[in-house]
Amino acid sequence: MAPATRTRDRILEASLALFNADGLAAVSTHRIAAELGISPGNLHYHFKAKQLIVAGLFRRFEERLVSCMDAAASVVAIDDLWLSLHLIFEAISEYRFVYRDIAYVLSEYPELEPRAQALTAHNLLAAKCLCKSLKEAGVIEASEEDVEMLALQIVFSTTCWFSFRRLTPQRGRMRGTQPHAEAALAAYYTLTFLSPYVTGEGRDYLNYLRSKYLR
Repeated sequence: MAPATRTRDRILEASLALFNADGLAAVSTHRIAAELGISPGNLHYHFKAKQLIVAGLFRRFEERLVSCMDAAASVVAIDDLWLSLHLIFEAISEYRFVYRDIAYVLSEYPELEPRAQALTAHNLLAAKCLCKSLKEAGVIEASEEDVEMLALQIVFSTTCWFSFRRLTPQRGRMRGTQPHAEAALAAYYTLTFLSPYVTGEGRDYLNYLRSKYLR
């Protein structure tokens, strides 16, 4: 890897950590440079403006989330679905500033709005394919209208979960405060949207998860 590429990657990684920790609005390019121990001029050589850093991170987020959603679209078992949702929430957690600060992102960087909308549309389609696969495999019994609603609920949950959790009074008492455990808990709660429709062995797995996360 060329030195310039390594420096760009370091800038993106440091920016991601700072944006996640303190919020996009609170982090300047000067602070990113200071975090890395480089001059502001060196940072600006690689990224002329903060906007380009945000766009680079958004691109990485898009690629990661689309890959996870597409992989989930073909699962035909409840345990595989839980794992797929877990991986989706881990991806969102890694880039959590995107959805947490989405109003600020779209206000300050309106050029990202079409990409954010396209990402949501893609994820809705993938979630619908997932629910159809589960229906065709006999894992869930659901009407076409149910499939549409379940897809919407899944994408709504993945988009809003981490913002919602910050507003939950019992957050400290709920299981799963570390990123990995938080993603697992989010996957479980999202999976419960399917609970009324799940048949056969899938219900046993849901009961197992319920005992694990709600005891």
